[in-house]
Amino acid sequence: MELSLLMKLRIGAAMTVGVVLVGILAWQMAGPSEPAGSIGGDGATILILLGFAAGFGAYFVSWPYGRQIGVLAVPSGLAVWAVRSGSMAALMQLNPTATQRQALLGTLRWEPIFWLTVVAAGFAGVLLGEKVRPGIKLNKTQVKPNSKSGKYLNTVIALICSGFIAQFCIRIFAQDIRLGSVTSQPAVGQIVFAVIVSFGLAAFLVKKFLDVGYIWPTIAAFFVTAFAASIYIRKMQYVVQSWPAAFFSNAVVSILPVQMVAFGALGSIAGYWMAVRYSYWRKHEPK
Repeated sequence: MELSLLMKLRIGAAMTVGVVLVGILAWQMAGPSEPAGSIGGDGATILILLGFAAGFGAYFVSWPYGRQIGVLAVPSGLAVWAVRSGSMAALMQLNPTATQRQALLGTLRWEPIFWLTVVAAGFAGVLLGEKVRPGIKLNKTQVKPNSKSGKYLNTVIALICSGFIAQFCIRIFAQDIRLGSVTSQPAVGQIVFAVIVSFGLAAFLVKKFLDVGYIWPTIAAFFVTAFAASIYIRKMQYVVQSWPAAFFSNAVVSILPVQMVAFGALGSIAGYWMAVRYSYWRKHEPK
C-alpha cells in the first residue's frame, strides 16, 4: 500500500499550510522577542487562532482526505518554532542558580498544555472543514471496546504506555556526550530524530496492541515533559554544583516543551499510520 504521488502532494500541501500560517506568520506576529522567550496573552491567542486557520485550510488543500492529512498542519508549523526556539541549555545559562532553575522547570513542565492546545485548535479546524465539505472517510480500523469502562481503560493504558515508551527511547536516542550520570545538550537535529522516532514507536505499538488513535500518544508528550522535569528538580542541587549548564541528569529534560509537542505529534501521527499500513500488509500479504 504505497502512497501515490498525488497523496504525497496532499501531505506536502497540508504541511506547507501549517508552516506558512503557524511557523512563519504566527512567529512574526506572536513569536518571542528572544529564543525560548515567553509568549504574551495576545500572542498566545493569535497563535491558537492561526492554528485553527491552518487546520481548516489544510483540510481543503488535502481534500478529499483532509480528515486524515490536515492534522499534520499545526505540528508542522510548530516544528518551525521548535527549531527556532533555542535550547534548554541556553535557558539554564540564563538561570544559573538552583532556585532559579527550579522555578524555571516548575513553569516549563506545564507549558506542553499550551502547545497541545494549539495542536487541538488545528484539529478543530480540520473538523470544521469536514462539516463544511465532507470528504472520504476511511474504514475504521479500531475495534470498539465492549463497554465504556473498557474504552477508558484502553485510554489510560495508552497514555501510560506511550509516555513510558517515548521517555525510554528519548533517553537512548537524544543522548549526546555522556559523562557519568549526566548527558550534554543534544543538537537540534538529534532532538528532531529522537522525539519523532520515540513517539512514532509509541503510537505504532499502542495502535497495534490497544487499537487506539494517535491522540493519546500526542497527549502523552505532556506527561513525558512533566515527569522528567519533576525528577530533574530533585537532582537540581547536585547538577548545578557539579556540572555546567549544558549538562542534564536526563536527556529528556534537555528538550523544550514546544519541541516535545511538535515532534511528538508528528511522530505519533506517523507511527499510527505505519501501524495501519502494517496491519493492511499483514492482512493482504501473499499466503
